[in-house]
Amino acid sequence: MALSAQAKKLNVAAAALEHLRDGCVLGVGTGSTVNAMIDLLAPWQTRLRGAVSSSETTTARLRALGIPVFDLNEVPDLGIYIDGADEATLKRELIKGGGAALTREKIIAAAARRFVCIVDDTKLVDTLGRFPLPVEVIPMARELVARQLTALGGRPVWRERIITDNGNQILDVHDLQISEPCALESAINQLAGVVTVGLFAARPADLLIVGTDNGVRTI
Repeated sequence: MALSAQAKKLNVAAAALEHLRDGCVLGVGTGSTVNAMIDLLAPWQTRLRGAVSSSETTTARLRALGIPVFDLNEVPDLGIYIDGADEATLKRELIKGGGAALTREKIIAAAARRFVCIVDDTKLVDTLGRFPLPVEVIPMARELVARQLTALGGRPVWRERIITDNGNQILDVHDLQISEPCALESAINQLAGVVTVGLFAARPADLLIVGTDNGVRTI
């Protein structure tokens, strides 16, 4: 029996919560799958010490539940980070940033001892790149970076009217077949004017929880 996308999101959200422990600080990502998890967090309101959030939108949802939200600088040890992805491979390499929170997401992923990624099976791919690759850029460098991304074989499109929580802009790079995610992540991160790229390959997810019609698959 085919499950709806929302049912799959709820299944992986519930599975992710099994990895929480009393008294922990939870890193929380951004997006519709994460929102499904936040909706299930009410019973944890008094069990968590608090959370670190990747976006202002997520912060507002957590505070509405009464969960304290800390600045990452206040948290010396972040045990677990739970977030979604726009694409994922069986190697747990990801494209993220559809919600324009990629820089804070990458920082929290780097800080966390364990990164749990929750997706439905439509996000699972053999090769990254079908979903346009987000790149956060300093506004004055947008056209410079766009030309350099074109030279790398992509087709960058400015995500107009979107300003990140960091005050920057997003280029979405189309027409990529990303056979070497780590190499491309490094190359784009070195371009002057790039804040970060939405490839999570140098630091992939530690655990990928995939929602399918037959239940939850863990990779």
